[in-house]
Amino acid sequence: MSAEETTTRFRVEGMDCASCASKIDTAVRRLPGVDDVSVSVVAGTMTIGHKGADLDQVQKKVSDLGYRVSPLIPGRQAPQPTHDHAHDHDHDHDHSEKAPDALAGMHGHDHGAETSPWWQTGKARLTLFSAVAVVAAFALEIFMPGWHTPLFILAMLVGLIPIARRAFQGAINGSPFSIETLMTVAAVGAVFIDAAEEAAIVVLLFLVGELLEGIATGRARASIKALADLVPRRAQREVDGRVSEVDAAELAMGDIVLVRPGDRIPADGVVLSGEGSVDEAPVTGESVPKNKGPDDSVFAGTVNQDGALRIKVTAAAADNTIARIVSLVEEAQESKAPTERFIDRFSRYYTPGVLLAGALIAVLPPLVTGASWDEWIYKGLAILLIGCPCALVISTPAAIAAALSAGARQGLLMKGGVVLEQLGKINMVALDKTGTLTEGRPQVTDVLAVGRSEPELLRLAAALEVGSSHPLATAILAKAKADGVEPIAASNASAQGGKGVIGTLDGVEVFLGSPKAAADRASLPDDFLTRIGQLNDEGKTVSVLVARGALAGLIAMRDEPRDDARAGLAALKTLGADVVMLTGDNARTARAVGADLGIDVKAELLPEDKQRIVSGLKAEGKIVAKVGDGINDAPALAAADIGIAMGGGTDVALETADAAVLHGRVIDVANLIRISRATMANIGQNITIALGLKAVFLMTTIIGVTGLWPAILADTGATLLVTANALRLLAWKGERV
Repeated sequence: MSAEETTTRFRVEGMDCASCASKIDTAVRRLPGVDDVSVSVVAGTMTIGHKGADLDQVQKKVSDLGYRVSPLIPGRQAPQPTHDHAHDHDHDHDHSEKAPDALAGMHGHDHGAETSPWWQTGKARLTLFSAVAVVAAFALEIFMPGWHTPLFILAMLVGLIPIARRAFQGAINGSPFSIETLMTVAAVGAVFIDAAEEAAIVVLLFLVGELLEGIATGRARASIKALADLVPRRAQREVDGRVSEVDAAELAMGDIVLVRPGDRIPADGVVLSGEGSVDEAPVTGESVPKNKGPDDSVFAGTVNQDGALRIKVTAAAADNTIARIVSLVEEAQESKAPTERFIDRFSRYYTPGVLLAGALIAVLPPLVTGASWDEWIYKGLAILLIGCPCALVISTPAAIAAALSAGARQGLLMKGGVVLEQLGKINMVALDKTGTLTEGRPQVTDVLAVGRSEPELLRLAAALEVGSSHPLATAILAKAKADGVEPIAASNASAQGGKGVIGTLDGVEVFLGSPKAAADRASLPDDFLTRIGQLNDEGKTVSVLVARGALAGLIAMRDEPRDDARAGLAALKTLGADVVMLTGDNARTARAVGADLGIDVKAELLPEDKQRIVSGLKAEGKIVAKVGDGINDAPALAAADIGIAMGGGTDVALETADAAVLHGRVIDVANLIRISRATMANIGQNITIALGLKAVFLMTTIIGVTGLWPAILADTGATLLVTANALRLLAWKGERV
């Protein structure tokens, strides 16, 4: 970009598919002074590089296409909710505000305010009116059978007029052969062959498909707003020993804040005093809270679970960890090249091809051979009618709708046909560890008692953890229950910040905590320390129990792989996809799990590291899917060709992702690829059927073997055949372990 070039960003409302982005890009790029255009459907933005371009003209051009557009002021945030997100202490661990004309209210791209519910959008209203018109036509036909054709033409026009208008605007702005053009040709052609009823239904199905795409895109757009909720709006700032509540956004570098147990940390910083466990899962994905003390770094948005912390702020609100994650997600979504729908690409060649063929057949024989103009004009019109793409237009959305429905029944959610198409091309899958390849919660793997039985060791440890929701406490209580041990709550139980928990049971003081803290209370033999080292090398967290000042044993825990993880990874490799683990967890734990599953590992990654690696894989020519369940995965999910969220994950991950695996099975990631490939194969079959029948009757019509009506009947038959073929996808079930 030269020094004279300026970059300007706009908010564009109403975009919901790659076709929208393509039209805007083509139209704006043709304007004088515009050198570069980048349109992001999910972010709802357009960025232009220009040298003195008329920005009012840019906005008018986008507005004429049917979208609301306004300059995006740098640094302006979306309104935030007013509620605080501090955890309970018991939870430990336009250029014009109006559309260009009266039709814009039902234009199909006029969504109203971005925050409006989907059912209040112009697209939803248009779809509803079209559906009502079609139902009314069917109802009125019962009483007025002679009015069959006019009734369905009127019903069709309710939805077709806005579509045709978009086709016209696209045509005069550089996109003459768009999906809207193909849709208009199909509907008008159907009327000429006395298939008005079919035309009305095809238009309605088209509008329903676009509405579903709009809903999916709106949900994806909400992910960026949800990220900002992770940082509390208020903070306790300490000045000269006095603490007062202030807006977290006002915190500056060098400020000192007090963070109470259960609160989210309001800014990046360094601990000055205090000790406690901090749940860093939102940022690093680490499955077990980390102990923090003086001089340790902490991140905004993480949760202080126990012990008050005094923290010195090291980054302003605009530069903290969550703000960087928000920025990374926006950049990734904006740079993700839109994938055009198959039917968009097809229409670019098919529509002009049919029009050209009809014109040539009507004109060339009379001009070249002196044949009868009447005969060849009739044949030219016949070619246009036979070439009416009803079967093509309806077969693709029918296949996609059937596949999306079949996938949803199996717990596989995909945000539209673009995602469904792209999934089948994946050849590299990057998976998070915690909550994706593993269960997402520690489980007791080893119990080693010293001088007492294992059930007794579990009884003492569980007594200290009764009522706690700390992940390690939950694991110990689950193990005790599984082994039939009924714990009685210890008296005077209390957490020792960052060290462990202490209490009294049957008059005996019992302590459960880290090996280092336990060593301060009891002597740990060398062979016992060796065993702890071995367990740590296996990626396990070890808690040591001390009773009456003497060593009582240890309990080791680890977040274990999901039951189907190995089978799921094997299925991905069988489908031709390489796999790699990207995790923020500590390297030792990650390597242990990776060795167990036979997968390459990259550990101790921050969100920007995951995004960088994913972008690097894409630069190598890979079609990358990123699978994760946490907030820390959001930038990488957005950067990947396809982001896949695991069920039970955070709302941010689910919103940012393109697809979701609701049942949390690794094998279902492979099933997403399978259903995509099955769908694209089905669409290929449909197009072969439709074009094959057309080709046969085009030739027989030209040589005079068949007339127009047999060809029209064949076209109707093709529509039925491809629809029936598409519906076979409803029976798809995928594979199970």
